[in-house]
Amino acid sequence: MPVSTIDQGEIDKFGAMAAEWWDPEGKFKPLHMMNPVRLDYICTQIAGEYGRDLRSSRPFEGLRLLDIGCGGGLLCEPMARLGATVVGADAAERNIPVAEHHAHEQGLEIDYRHTSAEALAEAGESFDIVLAMEVIEHVSDPHAFLAACRDLLRPGGIVICSTINRTTLSFGAAIIGAEWIMRWLPKGTHDWQKFITPDELSAMLGGAGIDPVDRAGFVFNPLSWQWRISDRDLAVNYVMTAQRPQGAA
Repeated sequence: MPVSTIDQGEIDKFGAMAAEWWDPEGKFKPLHMMNPVRLDYICTQIAGEYGRDLRSSRPFEGLRLLDIGCGGGLLCEPMARLGATVVGADAAERNIPVAEHHAHEQGLEIDYRHTSAEALAEAGESFDIVLAMEVIEHVSDPHAFLAACRDLLRPGGIVICSTINRTTLSFGAAIIGAEWIMRWLPKGTHDWQKFITPDELSAMLGGAGIDPVDRAGFVFNPLSWQWRISDRDLAVNYVMTAQRPQGAA
């Protein structure tokens, strides 16, 4: 049996919020606001790696993609519209029917599963792309989680992993700002001690046998109330792309 990195306390927190995934003014408002820059980064990385033209209607046709920790499907649905064959997996069981219902309403075929990265790897599943967005800070063992992501990648495949840096600024933005002041998320949604610095994540990816190839920051401007991608500012939210080497066993 595979070792599970599921943290049941974290799963319970997000399961309790499942019905609000598609409410842009609800508890997941920060993700709805961030989603355009997340999609921009993801699409650019996939297109660059696989030589796809984002001007075409379905540029990711023929690519198999896993969104681990898919929630209500905020990333699965646009990836499916872009032509990818999408599997959305989440350890919070209550998220799955919410995601399935919304995809059905949109006329999208997405394979949603109540499972974990470790179980998928144990079953021999393989993908060209693995998305692990805002997940790693909620698992019990980040090293084991990334090892499972590596096992899920086909040689040459990429994992795109976003998380929150462990800085004073991130405590102010992600916890004091988002949870205490704006009340976008319930208090206790994030544990600052579980936040991971970019250098730590890079080392973890390398240790798992996946080579980091790109990193960027997602930066929120409280004056314009908008997010942007930054090549330099990784102080709070950031994302990293890593590739499983060609020919890797």
